Formats: sequence, structure tokens, C-alpha cells
Amino acid sequence: MSKKIISVGDVQAGAPPLFLISGPCVIESESTMMEVAEKLKAYAERSGVPIIYKSSFIKDNRSSVDYYRGPGLDEGLKILQKVKDNFGFPILSDIHQESEAAAAGEVLDIIQIPAYLCMQTSLVVAAAKTGKVVNLKHGQFLAPENMIKPVEKIESTGNEKIILTERGYTFGYNDLIVDPRSFYHLAETGYPVVFDVTHSIRKYGIPSADPTGGARQYLNVLARSAVGAGVDGLFIETHPCPEKALCDAASQMNIDQLEAFMKPLLAIHEVGKKFG
Repeated sequence: MSKKIISVGDVQAGAPPLFLISGPCVIESESTMMEVAEKLKAYAERSGVPIIYKSSFIKDNRSSVDYYRGPGLDEGLKILQKVKDNFGFPILSDIHQESEAAAAGEVLDIIQIPAYLCMQTSLVVAAAKTGKVVNLKHGQFLAPENMIKPVEKIESTGNEKIILTERGYTFGYNDLIVDPRSFYHLAETGYPVVFDVTHSIRKYGIPSADPTGGARQYLNVLARSAVGAGVDGLFIETHPCPEKALCDAASQMNIDQLEAFMKPLLAIHEVGKKFG
């Protein structure tokens, strides 16, 4: 099956080279956002890797009502617009309610549907109707071949600008399992496939500030497996000081370690292109 190429800014998702979605898990201070953007821009210029800047204005799936969730829609979009204006990145963030879609579509280049919400018809359709690219995260509870169902909901609006992102399965024991077969099934939809590296190592039910809340030892093997399987892009949340991050502290990657982490992945991707 031929794969659609989804154009967003300088990124051609579904065509070489391997692209990257990166940025802090949730919008923190403007200075943190700009620091990460500046370092990502420098890395993009050195490496030629196309980058989409990602950060959430609301992180609604927190395990406690007391945990930081982000600045909210209005303030969050203002900061994301500043990142876009200053660095020229395509911008991705997620929406959790149908009412957020229109405002988000004024700033974002890609609207993301969170994994837990991928089967919410009204939410998916509202995102699709903005005409923006929709990044549909694979629900942790859903067989990968069944992702065709939310894909068809987006297509029903006439929008065929879709990216699918894998992030593992939960079986209710505070863990996620990545099944490489999912990359095959998601690719069968005909749309570009991304692997969410850093979310795949999260430990559910454990606070993200707890060092045991993420299994960093698996980052390399999971990312290399995904690139070897032929994914089109990687999703890696980055932060200047992950241990002090306000969300996903145990799984975000230090921005200064990104280049070394990506180097073997880009080499694997180059080899894979020779074999189709």
C-alpha cells in the first residue's frame, strides 16, 4: 500500500528523512519553552532533521488533581505562537474537548488527539473539521488494526491529513508494552506512523516526579526497534532539566542528550531506506 505524504511546514511526514516531534511534555515557563526551542532549532540546522515542536497547554491525564496541568488554552496558545514566530517550527499540541478545537486550529499546525480519547467521535471530528493535520495517538486499550475506526471518522469530514502515533499498551499493571506488530497495522491505514518513545516508558500509577515512574533503560532498544520497523517519525519529549519538569519528569529526555540519542537512529533509518 502506498503511503500518503502529509506536508506540514518543512516536514514531509511519510517521506524521508526521519522527522522528529519534540518539546516539553507540558507548557511550563516561557523561558523553558524558548530554551528548548532554541536548542531544537540548532540541532535541526546541524543534523537536517525536520522538527515539529510539541507541548501541551493542558495535560488533563494526571493521576492527581493536585498535579500541574499546564497554563490552559489561552495562555498556552500565546506561548506556542511565540515559539512559532521566533523559531519557525510547525506546532503540535493536544485538545481534550470539542470546544478547544477552533481556537487551537488558529495557532497549531497539528492537532493531537490524546490516546485515551482517540475513540471520542465528537472530539476527533471537531479536530478534523479545522482542516489541520490530526495526530491520532493510538489508544492503550485498542488493537492496532482497530485504529482504522477513528481514522475513518476523520476522513468522513474530508480531511485526509492524518498521522498515527504508537505509544504502547497498558494491561492495568502500571506498565506499557510496545508490540512491534502495531507499526505494521498502523502503516496499513496508508498514513505516516510515529513512535512515541518517551511515553512508551512511563509507569502508570507512579508519580512522574518519582525516578521509578519511567523505565529509561528501554529507550534505546524501543526506539531502534521502531526505526528498524520503518516508522516515519519519532516523538521524544525533551526538557532542560527533566528531574525538575512539572510533568513526566521520569521519562522526558534531557535536551542536551538528544543529538547523541538520535545519531544511531538516523543511521538505522538510512539503512532501512535501501531496502524499502
